[in-house]
Amino acid sequence: MTDRAPQSIRTPLGHVRYLGSARSGTKAFWRQRLTAVANVPLTIAVIVIVMSLLGRNHAAVVQILGSTPVAIIMLLFVLSSVYHMRIGMQVIIEDYVHDDLLKFIALMGNTFFCIAVGLAAVFAILKLSFGL
Repeated sequence: MTDRAPQSIRTPLGHVRYLGSARSGTKAFWRQRLTAVANVPLTIAVIVIVMSLLGRNHAAVVQILGSTPVAIIMLLFVLSSVYHMRIGMQVIIEDYVHDDLLKFIALMGNTFFCIAVGLAAVFAILKLSFGL
């Protein structure tokens, strides 16, 4: 009798790339973790920015939000948050919606909703930043 090491169902290439038997899924997992880590300092920065705006008049708020560093932080926050939201909802839809047509419609709706929210927020930030 010989003691054999447990066999892995992954191919050697899949083992190197950290892919499971389905050969997918880890990319979305890592992207969601990356955006979660990025959202921590961005959320803190946005909270500090919003708290600094409390009690100021409209002109001061527009001036602060229109400054380049603040606009960049806000844009990064919006883009990272919307992408994180899209990935998270996609995972929930894929896990809990079992009808193929309904899943397809929900995934399309999720994508369109995230694009709409992201574009609206980016437009508002750019409008303040460029003073249009």
